[in-house]
Amino acid sequence: MATLMFFFLENMALIIALLYVALKVKEFWFPDLTESKRLVFLSIIFVSFLTFSVMHKPYLYMGMRLDLREVALYFISYIGGWKVGLLSSIFPSVFRYYLGGPTAIMGILQAILLPVVIGSLFHNKKKTNKFFSLIDLKKMMMGLLVFEVIKSILMLVTTPATLSIILTMAIFAGIAVLVMGLMTNGENYHILLRKELEINSNQDPMTQLPNMRFFKNEIQTLITKKAPIAIIMLDVDYFKSYNDAHGHQKGDAVLRSIGQLMKDNTRSTDFVARYGGEEFIICIAQPFDEHRALEIAEQVRTEIEKYPFDGQELQPKGNLTVSLGISLYSADKTLDQLIGEADQALFQSKRSGRNQVTIFTEITEAKAIQA
Repeated sequence: MATLMFFFLENMALIIALLYVALKVKEFWFPDLTESKRLVFLSIIFVSFLTFSVMHKPYLYMGMRLDLREVALYFISYIGGWKVGLLSSIFPSVFRYYLGGPTAIMGILQAILLPVVIGSLFHNKKKTNKFFSLIDLKKMMMGLLVFEVIKSILMLVTTPATLSIILTMAIFAGIAVLVMGLMTNGENYHILLRKELEINSNQDPMTQLPNMRFFKNEIQTLITKKAPIAIIMLDVDYFKSYNDAHGHQKGDAVLRSIGQLMKDNTRSTDFVARYGGEEFIICIAQPFDEHRALEIAEQVRTEIEKYPFDGQELQPKGNLTVSLGISLYSADKTLDQLIGEADQALFQSKRSGRNQVTIFTEITEAKAIQA
């Protein structure tokens, strides 16, 4: 019995060690937390290899080959569902059949296919991005208990295995699955927390737009590559009046709506961010076209003017509008210079009556200095 326990302890240690390596590889290769076909494929390959590893040198008992092959198969089926589990079981089934012996078919049915079936039944079909989600450990262990009860009864009836051997296998399998779940949850929690911190450091929490830290980092890359860009500054007209009349909660809702309208009316290659307060900033990036940049600025202004903001009739001009300033020529200029020029053009839009787009020129600069 001591030899048997030591063998299953080795199996369990091997499973846990290989899972640790796999989790670290997953974190390195899939930093965006996207459940891709490549991740699913690699998971199937990993489980096939892990199952092969524990089956390679089994504990031999009266023609039986005993090991903890069901652990990895149950675990991947519980997480990934029946398709992933079934694909993961193909190689172990072929390998077990190749090894032969009087209990080969029983070994395939009871320790390879049965854990796939039970794991799949307890799998949460509604969960998205399942390879990066936290595992419901209680539900997982309940499913494993169901599997172990069914398997134990089948083994007692169809194989020469004793009750003590069956119980020992079940205990070590349970410990291994629990540790796998704890390790996976710990790693996934760490990854999700790091991703959340990364998002929060680059995102304006109120509008969900990128913040200026992220914006400057991205645009500086374009400027370093000498890519032509345009910078647009946008400011909400009479926003203080709106806040005073309706309160800051509705004011925040207006800023969120404006941020969404800006995203909806720019291209996927452009950058939209919150500059601060009621000011926003846009970078018109590649493919760059001066006329298109002006069209985008005017389209943003028009769409915001047409949008039915709650309570906008109390605004000084009867509706809520924005003013924009644009710096078109980025050659040999720093990002701060471009932002400064767009800000001066924005100031001129404000002075000229608001709700308009002004392009930065030397004349605009002279007017801003005079003011």
